[in-house]
Amino acid sequence: MTAEPPATAPVPASATLTEIERVLTRAAYLVGRSRRHERLMAVAGLRLDRAAVAILRHIAESEPMRPGVLAVRLSVEASHVTRQLRQLERGGYVIRVADPDDRRAQRVQITDEGLAAVTRIREVGRRTLEVALADWSDDDLRRLAALFHRLVDDFVGHAEVRVDPTHSA
Repeated sequence: MTAEPPATAPVPASATLTEIERVLTRAAYLVGRSRRHERLMAVAGLRLDRAAVAILRHIAESEPMRPGVLAVRLSVEASHVTRQLRQLERGGYVIRVADPDDRRAQRVQITDEGLAAVTRIREVGRRTLEVALADWSDDDLRRLAALFHRLVDDFVGHAEVRVDPTHSA
C-alpha cells in the first residue's frame, strides 16, 4: 500500500506558470524602478513621487470619490492616500469637493492642472513603449493588449480569493 502525501505537501507549479511569474516579477521591477520614474518625471516636467502619480492617474480615470474609497480601490492604507492627496492638493492637481450624498464628507476631484499632468505622463510613457515595442507587429501589440486586459481582469476578479498554497487551481 502506497502512502499518500500529507495534505500540506506543496504542489509543484507548472513550468509555464513559473515562467509567467518570473517574467511578471521582472516587468514589475523594471516598470517600478525609481530611475525610470525620475526620468519620466523629468521628461514630463513634473515633480511627483511614484505613489502620487499612481493616485493621480486613478483619480483621472474615475468620478470624484472619497479618499477612503480611493484607498480601498488601490489596496493601501487610508493614511497613505491622505499624505499623497495633500501633496497633490498643494501642487494644484486635485481639489476636495462636497460629497453630494453626505455634506459632511468630501470627495477628491482632479483639476485641469491634474489632467494636464496625467496627459504628459501618459504621453511620455507611450513614447517609451513605442521605442521598446517598435519591432512588434500591430497584430502582436493587439494580442498583448488583449492578454494584459484579461490578466488584470482575472487578477482583480481573484484579488479577494484566499490563496491556498497546498492546492493547485
